[in-house]
Amino acid sequence: MQAPRKPLLAILVSGALLIVLAVFYVRYFIARPIGTGPAGPDVPAAPFEATWTDRPVVLLGIGDSVTAGLGADSPAHTYFNRLLRPPADEFEDMKGKCLSRVLPRLSAQNMAMSGTTSDQHLRVVEEEVEQQPADVFGLVVMTTGGNDLIHHYGRAAPRECAMYGATLEQAEPWIANFEQRLTRMLSLVSKSFPGGCQIYLATIYDPTDGVGDAPSIYLPEWPDGLAIHARYNQVIRRVAAKFPHVVVVDLHAAFLGHGSHCRQFWRSTYDAEDPSYWYYDNIEDPNDRGYDAIRRAFLNAIVDNWDASAGED
Repeated sequence: MQAPRKPLLAILVSGALLIVLAVFYVRYFIARPIGTGPAGPDVPAAPFEATWTDRPVVLLGIGDSVTAGLGADSPAHTYFNRLLRPPADEFEDMKGKCLSRVLPRLSAQNMAMSGTTSDQHLRVVEEEVEQQPADVFGLVVMTTGGNDLIHHYGRAAPRECAMYGATLEQAEPWIANFEQRLTRMLSLVSKSFPGGCQIYLATIYDPTDGVGDAPSIYLPEWPDGLAIHARYNQVIRRVAAKFPHVVVVDLHAAFLGHGSHCRQFWRSTYDAEDPSYWYYDNIEDPNDRGYDAIRRAFLNAIVDNWDASAGED
């Protein structure tokens, strides 16, 4: 009468193990908590205690939906607008840390448009960026190239500026063309500010946290995706290095550990202090906390690289 106990015990142990595995899978592979409160690096307060320059300064935004602000909870929470001035519900640690506080003659124009690719950004620069007066200094923030990579999400054959699913060999000429476009963009923007400018150009982040498993972000497999992504970021760095007034803002590094694998503590990208997800529902744009992190990354870059010549008339 005792014989059935062993199979029953095995069933119970197997069931318990399946439950544990299911909980583990949900917790570390499916769940992507957004978190609350500030996100990203600290910004020092001291640089915002005095005026940087009395010259007129234009903050110009160029690029795609990241600079346009898609995914932010409100227009006041986009990284571009947070650079300008704090929202009404600003985090305590960021109060007073904005460009309008230190640039009394600051104006702004955001020419970024959601869904646009680098060829469209070049047309904007060629046709719409106006020549500025000689007394104006430019602060330019740019995000470009991300949509070149992710469009059209594997739903169409890859092509230039919509290369999702391409092989590295197939993408080589498109990468070379991106380098030419970006060089021309930076050159033309620079010429639009005869009184000088600084251009802050972002790298392209990776929602897979460097793993490259596209299904984790609900997209088709893309074997060469990480390699092509890396080549685009190499182009951004290489082209920026040609211009002494262009600064790379490394959003790729800043966002590692905040994508589809944010809960996986065994990965080198894991952020134990904030293991949260910084992407919007559409995967390709930041959520509200992601925009806070971007704002901080750009602001720190501007603080670290502010050119004293901007204060000269």
